[in-house]
Amino acid sequence: MPSPSNPDLFPAFPLADYLHHQKEIDAALERTLARGHYILGGEVAEFEREFAAFVGTRHAVGAANGTDAIELILRALDVGAGCGVVVPSHTAVASASAVSRAGAQPVFADVEADTCTLCPRSLAALLDSPRGKRVRAVLAVHLYGHPCDMDSLARVCGERGVVLIEDCAQAHGATHKGRNAGALARAAAFSFYPTKNLGAIGDGGAVTTDDDALAARIRSIREYGWVRRYISDSVGVNSRLDELQAAILRVKLRDLPARIGRRRELAGLYAELLAGCGFVTVPEVRDGCGHAYHLYVIQSPRRDALMEHLKSRGVPVALHYPAAIHQQPGYAGAAADSPALPVTDALMPRILTLPLHPYMTDEAVHHVCEQIRDFAG
Repeated sequence: MPSPSNPDLFPAFPLADYLHHQKEIDAALERTLARGHYILGGEVAEFEREFAAFVGTRHAVGAANGTDAIELILRALDVGAGCGVVVPSHTAVASASAVSRAGAQPVFADVEADTCTLCPRSLAALLDSPRGKRVRAVLAVHLYGHPCDMDSLARVCGERGVVLIEDCAQAHGATHKGRNAGALARAAAFSFYPTKNLGAIGDGGAVTTDDDALAARIRSIREYGWVRRYISDSVGVNSRLDELQAAILRVKLRDLPARIGRRRELAGLYAELLAGCGFVTVPEVRDGCGHAYHLYVIQSPRRDALMEHLKSRGVPVALHYPAAIHQQPGYAGAAADSPALPVTDALMPRILTLPLHPYMTDEAVHHVCEQIRDFAG
């Protein structure tokens, strides 16, 4: 078994992704630079077309980043001041930040213990409570790459007249009953942060939707509210996907199904090797769902000791996330206006992210699992 310090065991990511695609990416960058059109040109238009086809929606609208993509959806839906938006507290803070930037108020809901995704029962109880009266939208975060229970969430929202949108920042290539994440609600936001399943070499994002009017409004809002150049029909922002990043994403998009397939292979190997390890719970996958495994997050009642043990053996573990949003000082006000979140509170000291990306070898997973079993011994 190679030493844990061997770079072949845990190659740096996303650098490994660039090196895998280097020849094609370098050619795409040279092509784009030579064209001399660097803002909302042909590369963005082609990427939007190709990404919409991948997701299975009529439209994809590029944005500067995934946080902006959420904000653009909310702005286009007129969800702003005085409105509440339900967000699971167990997610990246960007989900709530986008709500605040749109002028709305995050309202936190609990998650399911097994999938860590938004709990339909918690959502229904929240919407039926006095807190739910001002809620206009629900952000379904497909955390770690596992799709939410979209049928149940859609039913809860539909019965109460609340719009359902997706946060797909970690769910490129995830599926729900044969349909891709990003095609399961009114609109969806994607991030192309470099570590994502589909990552740029810098920031980037997109909105996907089947709603023609909504897509047109988002295209306007992302560029100052223009419908005609230099004439703002509404108050907009500057959130444009860069031509160079679009060129990079077009290269990587072609290879995305294979990269997700490899993630699933490694996740399956983790599950096989950790079966029967009593103090570790591996991720579950809901029937009818395809996990994209952006992150491989286990649970353990001995999380802190296990984390230190693995770090001492050179295993690059992480916490996603060290604190839920409602536990963070910047969101104390929103937390006070939200219900109790017992499942989220219980998860925080248990979760641990193990290394997983498509350029790791099976040998690396064997090494991680050997160190976990050594800790158990």
